[in-house]
Amino acid sequence: MWTVYFKELLELLRDRKTFIFTLLLPIVAMPMIFGGLAYLSSTIFKKAQHKELTYAVFGKEYAPGLSERFKHEKGLREVPLANEGAIKAAIDSDRITFAIVIPAGFEEAMAAHRQARVTLHYNNAVALDMTHKRVAAVIETHNRALREQALSAMNMSQAELRFALNPIELEELSTAGTRERVGSLVGGFLPYILLMVCLMAAMYPAIDLGAGEKERGTLETLLLAPISRTALVLAKFLVLFTVGLTSALLMVASMGLLLAVFGGSLEGGLAQMVRAIGARDLAMVALMLVPTAAIFASILLSISIYAKSYKEASGMISPLMMLLIVPIVVAMMPGVELNWFWSMVPLTNVSLAMKELVKGTMDYRMFSAILLSTTLIAGALLAWCRWWFNREDVLFRN
Repeated sequence: MWTVYFKELLELLRDRKTFIFTLLLPIVAMPMIFGGLAYLSSTIFKKAQHKELTYAVFGKEYAPGLSERFKHEKGLREVPLANEGAIKAAIDSDRITFAIVIPAGFEEAMAAHRQARVTLHYNNAVALDMTHKRVAAVIETHNRALREQALSAMNMSQAELRFALNPIELEELSTAGTRERVGSLVGGFLPYILLMVCLMAAMYPAIDLGAGEKERGTLETLLLAPISRTALVLAKFLVLFTVGLTSALLMVASMGLLLAVFGGSLEGGLAQMVRAIGARDLAMVALMLVPTAAIFASILLSISIYAKSYKEASGMISPLMMLLIVPIVVAMMPGVELNWFWSMVPLTNVSLAMKELVKGTMDYRMFSAILLSTTLIAGALLAWCRWWFNREDVLFRN
């Protein structure tokens, strides 16, 4: 068995495609891609928060106080326009970001203690809408000043004024720490990345070890060797298991190294979460990958053994990847939390366990149950794969 194992592993390592998907992708490409995306999104968000917005105001004479507040707001610059009809063209050409139209009678409505309305013109067909947020903040500041001014005229004390402005104040005291809050966001994507890398790394070798052998005509020769079919299945299974697990573990190690080197440049809650994740947490994440890699290896090998050709195997495995994504994505859905029910659902339980480990809120009783159930499923799939390989109508369909 070990002779076949090392032979198949050596042949795979000589293949350029296997090298790319097993070593280069998890060690270099994936960490750089996700690290770059995280840095880029953080930079874009900060830039959008502090970007200078150009605007136009119509009807300044009706609300001089509000117009002055926009004028003195940091990060806003007024651009004159000929008339209101030019607003859309100016926004479309990026001459201005937004426009404020103040109707006639604004000050009279304020003096009579009636609600007044201003109109905001802007393009909200963007993924990150900071324009409305920043304009609303200026309006709210002006509203607060007007409320205080109106209520102060009634000779109220500061306590009475606070009651009139905000009768009930909600004080928030979250029981979740910084690591738990940030980990709930980051931990949702980590299992998806790791499990997909584990699956993709074993996919191409699996096609070659089953359907590839049939196309090359070497399967019959291998079956004539003085070795049992059980040993052959175990050897091929161990090759796929080694490739998938190694790829995922290398990605964990490379991402850990990346965070150790560049983690000091992170800011806020993300930096605190990175510093809180210890070696034990990473070791437990790696441990969850062991039975998962075995599940993927058994399923991929069974499909490859059944397929007549490399092309058929590729066509059958592609829908499988989409099917396996579903339980992983379920773990990222709102309201899906780790409990005894979800701890029994394959792949979803592993994804939720990894998420809890990143958050630092893992229930170790459930961790043991997940590890045990996933291992039993992997063993059952391997036994099925062995039975599948012993069927002549499966091996020689053509």
